[in-house]
This record gives sequence, C-alpha cells and structure tokens, in this order.
Amino acid sequence: MEFTYDPRYNIAYLRLRTDTVGGVESIRISDEVVVDMAPDGTVYGIELLNANAQLSQPNSSELVVVNEATGVRSALPLTGIAA
Repeated sequence: MEFTYDPRYNIAYLRLRTDTVGGVESIRISDEVVVDMAPDGTVYGIELLNANAQLSQPNSSELVVVNEATGVRSALPLTGIAA
C-alpha cells in the first residue's frame, strides 16, 4: 500500500495494490473522489482531488493511521498539504 501526494496538481492517491494491472476502470464517486477498480473487481486505488481541503483539518498538520486491532497510532506530517 502506498500513499502519495502531488502538490503541483493537489492530488493524493492511496494505492491499495502493489502489482501493476492493466485495464483499470476509474469510477468518479464525486467531484473530488475517484476509485480505480482492477479487472478482477477489487479496488486498485483511491484518488483524492482537491486533496489539501480533504486532508487538512483545523489545528492539525498530520495524517494519523490507526491499527484498530492493536490500537497503535502512527502520524505522518502533512507539511506540504496546507489549505
């Protein structure tokens, strides 16, 4: 799994699969969310358009990932993503 952000276009991408697949179908969920589906029907990735507005929260400058099974929290600074 990989999370990337491109400040030139203000797009974030969460790739859920590590393999490269052809024939990915993009489904626009809203004006700001696109889901890429692999040919086998699984989610390949999720694209966030206007990412800074979606990822930035007042008084917070980090993305927090929580393992629900263990309760372990990891924080990723979002210094390049400012609303």
